[in-house]
Amino acid sequence: MRPKSLRIIDLLKISADYLNKKNIESAQLTAEVLLAHQLKLDRIDLYLNFDQPLSEDEISGYRTLIKRRLQHEPLQYITGVQEFWSLNFKVGPQVLVPRPETELLVELAIKRINTPSTPPEYSPVILDLGTGCGTIAVSLAKELRTAQILATDISDDALELAQLNAQEHGVSDQIEFIQGDLWNPLIKRVIKFDLIVSNPPYVAHEDYDNLPPEVRDYEPSQALDGKGGGMSYIKEIITHGQDFMKPGAWILIEMAPDQTKAALELVEQAKGYVKSARIKDYSHLYRVIVAQKIES
Repeated sequence: MRPKSLRIIDLLKISADYLNKKNIESAQLTAEVLLAHQLKLDRIDLYLNFDQPLSEDEISGYRTLIKRRLQHEPLQYITGVQEFWSLNFKVGPQVLVPRPETELLVELAIKRINTPSTPPEYSPVILDLGTGCGTIAVSLAKELRTAQILATDISDDALELAQLNAQEHGVSDQIEFIQGDLWNPLIKRVIKFDLIVSNPPYVAHEDYDNLPPEVRDYEPSQALDGKGGGMSYIKEIITHGQDFMKPGAWILIEMAPDQTKAALELVEQAKGYVKSARIKDYSHLYRVIVAQKIES
């Protein structure tokens, strides 16, 4: 008698149990996401088709995906997508996996542009410094339809992916992508910004080897390593940011919670800012520092 084919429900149970035994985080979710990806279905469709039998090719392909996850390859690199600001973004090993806490930067930026006194025709000029796959720039362009955004990154590969995401979400006309490290690509441009937002590398170099293998072994070190104490890029952004800001403009920077106090001290030393503060994320950890350039 021919053996009975495995069904979706059977394969999910087997794989989730196996992943759990191998100490893979969120084993059930991982099993579902990878099977949905293999079958080109939405996760909800797995539940609607629990009794669907699977072919040998489908099972073999799924087994390959599971093996990749067992090597600690990030789930988002395997599927090639990550949700951010309720939008799907293409991701890959050339960029960081977007984190939920970075959505706070988008939220705070929108609040500083869309104030009660903002006229409808206002067209803010915004800089996304170190855009990665473009999550911040694209999300802001979707929310602020009159904004013009400049998005920079040192990596050409990251910018290529960011441009694809901008095209996917229909905001290419609002965003200019340029390659370069920190302020270098802007020095020769006569441009001042209404708002600067950045999620720079801020992992302390001395802590790099202690990162989870999904991060340490797969995500680009160039986008993570903030050098000594993780503060190198943060200091550069705070020190020189005011040179590229209009009077009254805002700067918003994401960082590790234990870096926010030192960052505020750097803001004070720069002497060009007012209304500086550190803001907690939804896990109640200080995550972002904000400051406004002096009006005159």
